Amino acid sequence: MIFPDNLKYTKEHEWMRIVGNEAYIGITDHAQSELGDIVYLDINDSSKDITAGEVFGTIEAVKTVADLYAPASGKIIEVNSDLNDTPEKINNDPYGEGWLVKIVLSNPAEVDALMDATAYKALIGQ
Repeated sequence: MIFPDNLKYTKEHEWMRIVGNEAYIGITDHAQSELGDIVYLDINDSSKDITAGEVFGTIEAVKTVADLYAPASGKIIEVNSDLNDTPEKINNDPYGEGWLVKIVLSNPAEVDALMDATAYKALIGQ
């Protein structure tokens, strides 16, 4: 399993890559592995404000549906529309082409509460 050091992680298994005052959000390699084959993604309105810790959408795999939790607060400025036709990108490349949304951070200090790769690995027993 892969755990990039340049990302921040949540206990709900989302990751966040920060670029200036914007951030990409996705699910971790561990999460996609646990979910199995991902078949559908439902993200709330693409221009919606999201709040740290709250649900911003759902992800559906062959066997289950899981909520997606915002790692930090902000405004969604882009949804990865490629996933509409090829949701399996989340399984194949969760930290690259499988990103879910891009946000503008409204409270960058919230990032400090997220885990680094070492802490996330410890959380999942790696």
